[in-house]
Amino acid sequence: MQAEEWKNYFKTAHSVLEENKTYLCELDRALGDGDHGITMSIGWKAVQEALDSKLADETDCGKIAMTAGRSFLSAVGSSVGPLYASGFMAGAKTVKNKTELSMEDMRQFWIEFTNGVQERSQAEPGDKTMMDVLYPVQAALCSEEGTVEQKFQQASEAAKDGMEATKEMSSKKGRSSRLGERSVGHQDPGATSMQLLFSTFVTEALNLKTVKEEY
Repeated sequence: MQAEEWKNYFKTAHSVLEENKTYLCELDRALGDGDHGITMSIGWKAVQEALDSKLADETDCGKIAMTAGRSFLSAVGSSVGPLYASGFMAGAKTVKNKTELSMEDMRQFWIEFTNGVQERSQAEPGDKTMMDVLYPVQAALCSEEGTVEQKFQQASEAAKDGMEATKEMSSKKGRSSRLGERSVGHQDPGATSMQLLFSTFVTEALNLKTVKEEY
């Protein structure tokens, strides 16, 4: 994945989350203020603007990810802003000074992205947060079996399973934690947006690799 293709991933992520804005708000109405989709829209719009301006000629994949995280944080004042920023900034360190990313580079990026979010959130498995997507993703990426491509495919499936599993969890973090057992039966919006973000990445990366192999 070249730097330009790396930037295209962030742009595609913006489009996907924008398309799902209403859905994410609907999920959040059952657990919070009903504004998660709007929050994602604001944050990713800021990332898009950075890509079109200050990052237009940038070829350092680390700087691209770092700026994306900072842009998201600057635009989003809620708790999700620091979480996304921590993830992107942690991942950025693994791809610093690289103008082209291998599948292994991207595997390391997501492993450290997860570590960054976990350090900031302190969420545990079963807390009904985005970490219920990221923990299974990291476990799949750290598996000793299969190729890197297979690990990403397995991680994408794990992300979906983790997202859906939040329906049966009682929320222990954030505003929704005040609902206690009443939060059971509702899919976590933060886990959903994270699943959308990661699945979009896997689709982009694997499709790109397939195209390059064909040519």
